[in-house]
Parts: sequence; structure tokens; C-alpha cells
Amino acid sequence: MASALIEFKNVGLSFDGELLFRDVNFAIAKGEAFAIIGPSGQGKSVVVKMMAGLLEPTSGEILIDGENLVTLRGKERERLLRRMGMLFQKNALFDSLTVAENVAFPLREVQQASEAEVEEAVRFYLDSVGILHAKDLFPDEISGGMQKRLGIARALALKPEIVFYDDPTAGLDPITSRKIIQLIVDLRAEHGSTVVAITNDMNRARQLGGRIAMVVDGEVIVTGDHARTLAHSDPRVRQFVRGLLEGPLTAGSP
Repeated sequence: MASALIEFKNVGLSFDGELLFRDVNFAIAKGEAFAIIGPSGQGKSVVVKMMAGLLEPTSGEILIDGENLVTLRGKERERLLRRMGMLFQKNALFDSLTVAENVAFPLREVQQASEAEVEEAVRFYLDSVGILHAKDLFPDEISGGMQKRLGIARALALKPEIVFYDDPTAGLDPITSRKIIQLIVDLRAEHGSTVVAITNDMNRARQLGGRIAMVVDGEVIVTGDHARTLAHSDPRVRQFVRGLLEGPLTAGSP
């Protein structure tokens, strides 16, 4: 793929001798929105964690802008990882820090910024996600949707080129879910970032507006946009995206 920002080349992964992925090949273009779908327990989060450098594959290459993340070490690896931000499924917020302090934390840890610059950045990102009014509250004092917005603000605070979202609408009601995905879409357009998001909601995958890939049976099947995914020839993809009770994904189940 021309101008591929993320590329898997023959990637394999084993845990305790069990093969989870074998010869995975796909690429994500710079500036693309890429949704990852698939049945629970098939390894969607594992694929994203390999992209983000949190898990190392057993074999193959993971290229970020042409550099092999698998073999990089030390400062070169750190430099590449700083181009990425991640929203974890459970947000991974610091309960003992206020909303503002949660966003300030990575800025203080990574950047050589004055307190005035940190405070300005915190206000900017909290305002961007619509929760500036809650800056002095603690995570357990705000709603699940606001916690998700806080996680997004913190993930964006270091201005990453690539943002990974691990199921950003998990546990949220349909209206809040739609708002969160729209926020992700708007922020991607504003910052020109590349977005990779895990979701099992085809409506939210369509809302992201890019290509879709399904993780199943140790494969990553790039299915195309929403329309192409719905019309895909693989029976596993068809069953999953249409929510059918019968098919290869449920064969043999009671």
C-alpha cells in the first residue's frame, strides 16, 4: 500500500506454545480510520497491542512508517512509541487524580513544559472533548461517558500521529456511544491523525467511515468499507456482521 503508516508482514504470535496468529499481512494508510471487529476472545485487542508495541510478535515484522517496531530498542523505539496514543477499554484512569491531573500526568512525565504550558494544554484538550467543566472532579465522580472522554483527552494530550481505541464505546448506551465515535471522527479530522478502533457495533464501524477488518480464527481479514463488509464472501464475516444465529461461528454450539 502506498504511504502505509502501519504494516504487518507475516506476523505470527504464540502464547505458551499455542499459535494465536500466523502470517498476518495488512497495511493501514496514513490518516486512515480503520475499524477492527470480530467475535469476543479472537484477539482484537492483541492485534492492537502488537501495533502499539505493548506485545511483541513471535515472528514477522510490524512496520511503523517503514521502521520495524519489533527490532527497535532503546531511544529509537521510545521515539517511535511516542508517536502513538492509546485509549484502553477500561480507560486506565488514575482514581486518585482529578480530571485535570489525569491529562496533565503524561505531559509532565514526557514533555519539558512549564506548568503554564501544561495547564493551557489540559484546558484545551478537556474543552475539545467537552468536559472542561469537570476538571476538578475525580474519575469516580463523573459518568462512564465522561470517563471515556477523559481517556480520549489524555490519549491525545501528547499529540500522537496514531491513536488506538480499544472498544471506546464498551458499556455505554447507544446515544453516548454515537457521541463518542463522532468525537473520535471530529478529532481525527482536526488533528489529521491515523485512527485504529476496536468495535463490535457495525453502526459505529460505519460511523468511523473507513475500512474494516475482522479478526477470527487467527486471521485478520480486511473486508473493505461498510458496504463491502456487509457483502463479503467469507461466511464468517457474513454471519458476524449480520448477527445470524447459524453459520460457521456457531457451528457445533448447543
